Amino acid sequence: MPVVQGLGWTFDTVANTYEKLRPGYTKELYDTLFSYLPLCEGSKAVEVGIGGGQATKPVLDTGCSVMAVEPGKNFCQLCLKKFAAYPSFSVLNGKFEEIELAQDTYDLVYSASAFHWVPEEAGYKKVFDILKKGGAFARFANHPFKDKSRPGMHEALQEVYAVYMPGSLVPTEYTEEAAARRAQIAAKYGFVDIEHHLFRRTRDFTAAQYVKLLGTYSDHIAIEEKTRGKFFEEIEQAINRMGGMITIYDTMDLQLARKPE
Repeated sequence: MPVVQGLGWTFDTVANTYEKLRPGYTKELYDTLFSYLPLCEGSKAVEVGIGGGQATKPVLDTGCSVMAVEPGKNFCQLCLKKFAAYPSFSVLNGKFEEIELAQDTYDLVYSASAFHWVPEEAGYKKVFDILKKGGAFARFANHPFKDKSRPGMHEALQEVYAVYMPGSLVPTEYTEEAAARRAQIAAKYGFVDIEHHLFRRTRDFTAAQYVKLLGTYSDHIAIEEKTRGKFFEEIEQAINRMGGMITIYDTMDLQLARKPE
């Protein structure tokens, strides 16, 4: 889904639904991350924008401590409960670019589908400052794409979008070139050993499940409630007319970069 600046606040209003319906990330992605930067007990990480904690458990399971920085109060409370069994987990409520964090302290700073909400220059400079020498920044995200397996599904949904969200961007499939360009942003701020990787998967939804998922996207949440209800009803009807199931094709991109020794 496209990023709509100024709507970052919307996610916290649907924190529980977001936690249940937004996907995590593949084992292959974490294997690549932990090969680039092995973690263990004694390692320290900052997670920027934890949301519903979709990317947190694999890092905690290495023995690494995780301090999450999250602007949404509801997400903070949700994740404190979700990871209560991990004494090495903590949360700071606030925006990453505004929270004071110790310099030259952390082995890993990572952000999953959240760093695009942080102003680029402030965000990258802060990550660089708080990392130890040799520490790593991992930025990853999920990019959903249209159903390729059902001819006509995308067109049917676009007809509904044309009524309720005219002018909205038609999603394009995330590419190797886009991942490479995004990875090289880190070079502007002094990072080295830059890598990028892509991982793919599919997810299947019933019509009802899919409209619940749409209700976790910022630009959809921002639609007036009554209008949003009609919009989602027509989306659900369109999917049901075409068999009642929809498949989303995901591309996950992982960018890795290191603070020089």
